[in-house]
Amino acid sequence: MITLNQAIDIILSEIQLSTKTEKIPLWNSLGRVLAEDIISDMNMPPFDKTAVDGYACRMIDASKALEVIEIISAGSVPKKAIGMGQCSKIMTGAMIPKGADCVLMVEDTVEVAKDRIRFNGDKPKSNICILGEDIKTGDQAIPKGTTISNQHIAIMAALGCSQPVVTKKPSVAVLVTGDELVEPEVMPQGGQIRNSNGHQLVTQVINANAEPNYFGIIKDTEEDTYKALSEALSKNDIVILTGGVSMGDYDYVPTVMQKLGIQILFDSIAIQPGKPTKFGVKNGKLVFGLPGNPVSSYMQFEILVKPAIQKIMGAKSSTEFIARLPMSTNFSRKKVERQGLIPVAITNDKKVIPVEFHGSAHIFALAKADGYIMIPLGVAEIKEGELVDVRPL
Repeated sequence: MITLNQAIDIILSEIQLSTKTEKIPLWNSLGRVLAEDIISDMNMPPFDKTAVDGYACRMIDASKALEVIEIISAGSVPKKAIGMGQCSKIMTGAMIPKGADCVLMVEDTVEVAKDRIRFNGDKPKSNICILGEDIKTGDQAIPKGTTISNQHIAIMAALGCSQPVVTKKPSVAVLVTGDELVEPEVMPQGGQIRNSNGHQLVTQVINANAEPNYFGIIKDTEEDTYKALSEALSKNDIVILTGGVSMGDYDYVPTVMQKLGIQILFDSIAIQPGKPTKFGVKNGKLVFGLPGNPVSSYMQFEILVKPAIQKIMGAKSSTEFIARLPMSTNFSRKKVERQGLIPVAITNDKKVIPVEFHGSAHIFALAKADGYIMIPLGVAEIKEGELVDVRPL
């Protein structure tokens, strides 16, 4: 067995960055990875503008009664310059007229006569957003390799980038092995169970912003496994198999991987759940053999496959949010030879509590969890109040 960190390092070292790009509509770019820097094509703000509703004037005149010479709405261009003892009524976002160097907030003024106001606040402030103070023409707004989030959408829209250039989604084949499996719409008979892994993995692929290619349930024969894996390799950048990766009589995945010339770089990880996870490469393509138990396959996808997808697309950093919170109770385990992945919930007072978890087949535990924690090798106990890192599911 190798450690989880060793497994991650091996996978990431084998990844070839995608050179395929495409232009897509701005609204469709959420979660995609930028293939080019976003450069500002203008100054922002594009002119000196007011940050408040009020009266634009000379600060030196703020203590005087001021004549209102114009009303300036947002989107219009001032027609008159501000002279001594004068002001213009101005709306938030509107262009500052020439001669003015501050804006008196409307709530800090009183009308003393028709078209005349006086400042009654404590001390006038500028309240002016200066041309180019946010970003200047030619500045980098968003670097290449950024995973596009909501705030990036707003920035690109402000800079006129209606079709960002992003890396193309890698195609990910999902193969599920097991004669005992039937699809969700089928009522299981005898020793059958419904196929949860395949549908779980397809949605995880979609959530990782890759393109899933579902191959369905593969029969537990060497011939069927060989045929399906061969086809998946020929048509996809990444192949995920779930089930058939252990040491049972009908676990053909390791044998078939070798027959297809896939170089197996590891076949066991010191982690629970997920020990029999396998990883191999062929012609730059990645092959993951995930355990058949649903919690194991779910966890190993998030920990191993998702970072691989992000790196292929050129993402500079993970978007994963990790919360560091105290345990609400003591937690102990008997076996410490593997790193433990424990589903947990976060209480109303922001503490961490393990959810009821019966092992790697207990997929229902994940529905009650907010995330999971990693228990290091050799550690048997985490005490109440000890800080732990909670990773999202």
